[in-house]
Amino acid sequence: MTLIESYGEQLPPDLEKAIAGVPECFNLRPNLITPAKQVALQQILHCPYQGLTRKMYLESKVLELISLNLADQVAAPTEKLLRLQEIDRIHHARDILLRNIGNPPSLIDLARQVGINEYTLKRGFRQIFGTTVFGYLHDYRMEQARQLLLSGQMKIEQVPQIVGYVNRSRFASAFRKKYGINPKAYQTQKNI
Repeated sequence: MTLIESYGEQLPPDLEKAIAGVPECFNLRPNLITPAKQVALQQILHCPYQGLTRKMYLESKVLELISLNLADQVAAPTEKLLRLQEIDRIHHARDILLRNIGNPPSLIDLARQVGINEYTLKRGFRQIFGTTVFGYLHDYRMEQARQLLLSGQMKIEQVPQIVGYVNRSRFASAFRKKYGINPKAYQTQKNI
C-alpha cells in the first residue's frame, strides 16, 4: 500500500514531488527545531500514558514531527532564501531578544541593532525558527516558565516576573492557552 492509498486521498502536489525526490521542490533550509517541534518533542519525552495508549500517542507525535519537518522542507516557490550574513544577523537578533526577555525591543529597534531591515527580520524568523519574532519570544517565555514550574524551586508567584510578565493573570492565561493547564495545576501535577 502506498502512502497516498493509506490516507485515502490525494496528497498535495508539492508533497508528492518531495516524496518522489524531485529536488527543485525543496528549499533546503537548515532542519531547525522550531517551537512547534520543541513542544512535540517535549510531549514525547513526557508521555503520560501506558501500554497501547502510549504506543498510539507516541506514533501520532512522530507523525506530527514528520509533518512539521515536511512542511519546513517543502518551500513556497516565491520564497526568497536568506544569505549567510542575514542568517547570522537573525540569530544575533534572537540572542538580543532573549537577553531582554522582560523588556524586548520593538521590531524596528531590533532590526536596526542587527543591521537589517524589519521585513528581512520578520522573513528570517519565519524561515529559520518557523514563527514570528514575538511568537518565538512567547514560546521561549512559556518554555522557561514550564521548566521553572517543573523544577519546583520557586513559588508560582515568582515565575511570571522571571519570564517577563508583569501581570500574573495574563501569564496564567498564556500558560493555559499554550499547555492546556493552569500553572499551579501543572506544578502540582508534575511534583506528585
